[in-house]
Amino acid sequence: MRRISIFGATGSIGQSTIDLIARDPDFYRIVALTGGRNVAQLADDARKLNAEIAVTAEVALLPELRERLAGSGVEAAAGEAALIEAAKRPADWVMSAIVGAAGLPPGLAALEQGATLALANKESMVCAGPLVVQTARAHGGAVLPVDSEHSAVFQALIGEDIAAVERVIITASGGAFRDWPLEKLAGATPEEAATHPNWDMGQRITIDSASMFNKALEVIETKEFFDIDPALIEVLVHPESMIHALVGFRDGALMAHVGPPDMRHAIGFALHYPERKTLPVARLDLVQLGQFTFRAACETRWPALRLAREVMATGGLAGAVFNAAKERALDAFIARRIGFLRMAEVVEETLNRVSAQSGLITAGITLDNVRAADHFARVTADEFINQD
Repeated sequence: MRRISIFGATGSIGQSTIDLIARDPDFYRIVALTGGRNVAQLADDARKLNAEIAVTAEVALLPELRERLAGSGVEAAAGEAALIEAAKRPADWVMSAIVGAAGLPPGLAALEQGATLALANKESMVCAGPLVVQTARAHGGAVLPVDSEHSAVFQALIGEDIAAVERVIITASGGAFRDWPLEKLAGATPEEAATHPNWDMGQRITIDSASMFNKALEVIETKEFFDIDPALIEVLVHPESMIHALVGFRDGALMAHVGPPDMRHAIGFALHYPERKTLPVARLDLVQLGQFTFRAACETRWPALRLAREVMATGGLAGAVFNAAKERALDAFIARRIGFLRMAEVVEETLNRVSAQSGLITAGITLDNVRAADHFARVTADEFINQD
């Protein structure tokens, strides 16, 4: 029986993970489930899966969580300290699907216990990739990618020599605005940005898809996860979202990972790795699909991609600054305090301001330093936002 914890259980990745686990309940023992404000879903899942503990990040919602779990035998807790304590409970496999930089501390805590970390929280690698890798190595843990693009690259590289790779292509759907004229983007609303043409995801990640900040994070994550020269990483817009990534080798061959836009494939691959087991995902009818199309990823339309290149060139804690500024800009857009195009401007302005602070970007990548850079970047981003 495998011991499983799911951090971010109430989000789309967490729910897809629960869907797979619930199909074979006798094989898994659920240690911890965590969530945010949706304590009703968290409690229902904790009861259904007989989890040891359910944790909400929202301390004010602890009484409600306790009430919903009354009589179930499931322990209830809340807050950051409780998340860390839950991550330290022995588990064989941990899904890291908390959105944003908040996912880094519990992910590191799980790795320190020697767990296999299934990483859907791309911000962990963006903010502190070397720290994540070092922690896994030091404690006998492992990190497996769950983003569809990185899972695709990982699968294409199995049995291959990384030195033979000459290019890695990650694909992007283009999000809600891929066909909009540029002049219309300034007036885009949060509701319009939160409607994805292919994937069923949460509000924040769907808006990040429309701005391509999600893909920018994935470009940085590709560099950190596979230790690949940033110059070898390419982005292509692929509206069908069927080819998730391609790896090119020095003999001219391209290996493509093709599958339906269903996150249960990448989750299931990480859950069962190194085996492949039957998954409840659609089988593609290539004749019906007819063709795959590709477009260049225009950095004028999506300046986030250019900023990702600059972050990788800068190195150090630039990724933590980039992510923090992006999160604050996204908050402001959702709250209608800034426009859609202003998000990239806020991030660029923050990067420039923080980079000018002597020693901040170049400080060693420790959890404390990541937190300090994150805090300073958020304060700086808010200053720019409040100017609008």
